[in-house]
Amino acid sequence: MLINAAMPMQTARAELAAHYDLSWSEGLAKETAHIYEKLRPVMPEIEWPAHAPYIRAINELKKKKNAVILAHNYMTPEIFFGVSDIAGDSLQLAIAATKVDAPVIVQCGVHFMAETSKILNPQKTVLIPDSRAGCSLASSIRADDIEAMRKLHPGAPVVSYVNTTAETKAASDYCCTSANAVDIVNAMESDVVIMTPDGYLAQNVAAKTNKKIVYWSGSCIVHERFTAPEIRAFREANPGVTVIAHPECPPEVVREADFAGSTSGMIDWVKEHKPEKVVMVTECSMSDNVAAANPQTQFIRPCSLCPHMKRITLEKILWCLHTGQEEVTVPEEIIPRARLPIERMIAISNEIAARRAASALA
Repeated sequence: MLINAAMPMQTARAELAAHYDLSWSEGLAKETAHIYEKLRPVMPEIEWPAHAPYIRAINELKKKKNAVILAHNYMTPEIFFGVSDIAGDSLQLAIAATKVDAPVIVQCGVHFMAETSKILNPQKTVLIPDSRAGCSLASSIRADDIEAMRKLHPGAPVVSYVNTTAETKAASDYCCTSANAVDIVNAMESDVVIMTPDGYLAQNVAAKTNKKIVYWSGSCIVHERFTAPEIRAFREANPGVTVIAHPECPPEVVREADFAGSTSGMIDWVKEHKPEKVVMVTECSMSDNVAAANPQTQFIRPCSLCPHMKRITLEKILWCLHTGQEEVTVPEEIIPRARLPIERMIAISNEIAARRAASALA
C-alpha cells in the first residue's frame, strides 16, 4: 500500500508519527472545537478524534512552510472546513491562487486541477497529495483527438472544459466552466462550435443556444450514473423535495431537475432559496459541505462518490507538506499555449459580466 504514487504507506506513517503529535486529548478537543462546530451537521462527534490531530498538524505546518491549501468542493468536510485556505471549483481555485503570496500551493483535488494551478502560477511550487488522483473526463481526450475533430469541422472553434489536461487545453481555442459554458459558446462567431470533452455538458449547452454543437463523448464517472427514473423515485419518496443537478449529468436528468447549475451555482442557489428539502445530484462530499453550511435545509443524499477525489486525505496532505511530494510540473512550452484559452475565457466572462452589470443599472 502506498501513501502516494511512490512511497510505502507504512514508511510514511512511521515518519509522520516520529515528527507530529497525532494523538487525541482534551486540550486538542478545546483547540479544535470551533472547527468541529462547522462539521457537526454532517459528522458524528465520535469521528472527530480521528481527524483533529491531523488538522492541527497540517495547519501548523502550512504556516511554517508558507503554503496555501486549495480545496475543491468535492473534498471531504474535514479537509474542506478543517485545513483549506481557499475552497471552490477548479478554476476559482487556480485564479485565487494567483492572488496570494504563498510560494507553495497544495492542490486538494485531482491532477488536472493541479496542472491548471501550475499553468496560472508557473513560478510557484504546486504539490498534490496523491498524483494518482485522476479524472475520467480529463483522461478521455488527447490533443490529437482535437486535431481530428478540427479536420471534420474546418474553421469551428474548439471550446474545452477546464476539466482537461494541460495538453488538451493547449490544443484548444477557448476554455469554459460549467457556469459559463453557454456564454462562451454564444460568444463564438462561428455557427458551429466543437466542445470537448464532456458530451453531456455539450448536449445541455446545445439546448440553450442556437449554435450547432459538435462534441466529444467523454463523461464524468460521478454524474453519468444518475438516471431520470432515479430522480423521479426520489421525488416520490420525498414529497416536496427540490432537485438540483450538475450539467455534467445526462440531459434527461437535467430536464427532471428544478435547477441545473455549476458547483458554485448549486451552492449559491441553496443559500439564496433555502429549500426545506433538497436533492443535490452531484458528488457526495459536495452535498455534505453544502449541508454543513446550510443546516436549515434537509439534504436527501442520492449522491455519487468520486473515487479519484477520495484519494486525497488528511494523512496524505500532511505527508505532502512534510516531504514536498508530489510536485506537479507542466512543460514550459505547453504553459503559454494552455494559459491562452483560459485567459480568453476569463476575458469573455469579464466582458459579459460588465455588460450585465451596466444593463442592470440602466
